[in-house]
Amino acid sequence: MEFFRIHRDLPLMQRALIFNAISLITFLAAVFFLVHRGLHLSVEFTGGTVVEVQYPQAVPLEPVRSTMSKLGYPDAQVQNFGTSRDVLIRLPLKQGLTSAQQSDQVMAALKTQDAQAQLQRVEFVGPQVGKELVTNGLLALACVVIGIVIYLSFRFEWKYAVAGVIANLHDVVIILGFFAFFQWEFSLSVLAAILAVLGYSVNESVVIFDRIRETFRKQRKMTVIEVINHAITSTMSRTIITHGCTEMMVLSMFLFGGATLHYFALALTVGILFGIYSSVFVAAALAMWLGVKREDLVKDKKPKFDPADPNAGAEV
Repeated sequence: MEFFRIHRDLPLMQRALIFNAISLITFLAAVFFLVHRGLHLSVEFTGGTVVEVQYPQAVPLEPVRSTMSKLGYPDAQVQNFGTSRDVLIRLPLKQGLTSAQQSDQVMAALKTQDAQAQLQRVEFVGPQVGKELVTNGLLALACVVIGIVIYLSFRFEWKYAVAGVIANLHDVVIILGFFAFFQWEFSLSVLAAILAVLGYSVNESVVIFDRIRETFRKQRKMTVIEVINHAITSTMSRTIITHGCTEMMVLSMFLFGGATLHYFALALTVGILFGIYSSVFVAAALAMWLGVKREDLVKDKKPKFDPADPNAGAEV
């Protein structure tokens, strides 16, 4: 299915050096902000207090978030838990206050809004738990990267594996750079979005690499640059349809999913946009710079017939 067909291949690889320079500058800027500003980690990573409150009827979450902001917790996570009558509040650590004091402060403020609000549970999430979450998150990221390398090495060739992994890590670092620059809250849901972007981005790279292999088989007179340009151009309609549909779903989460899904959808949006860019202008270009050629993907099954060879055509 195609919305349109481009009849002339776009000369994208002729400008690959410019696009790679833009990618390198963006990547270095993201690393700079990560080092100098760092990530604004959520309660799940830094530790804090979890307060569960029950109401006799369904309660809107925005007034609760507004109350938390007035108490000095603008980054408190407020979400429904189980039913629309149960509210889960995650509070960051606050200097000089214990978990009990924080929960008392929160309940006093919430009871001014609704005297029937009942405290169900208070739990302290220590920094050690946060440290374990960070370790497990990085381990999950490393496993994904290793899996991508192994998959691409078997599916194509090591040059494509290296190009694909660099492109995917490029996407991850840029997403983290956005969160560091704007100081958006980095939570477990954002980490899940980054892992999803990794899989999504490698899928786009595989589609382009597969089309490159197909073009090498069909067009034996094309140069490497012409083959890559043709592969990217021929998949452009598919890319627009796939990513456009995905982004519509992500935007619906961003606009209507509330604060709980806000940063999750934001990370996916940044990842999808840069995933398209990296698959075309980073992965394909890096494969070209690494010297990919037809012989890397297409193996001749039969040796060429040489009439001068006395053993040509002889049975073994």
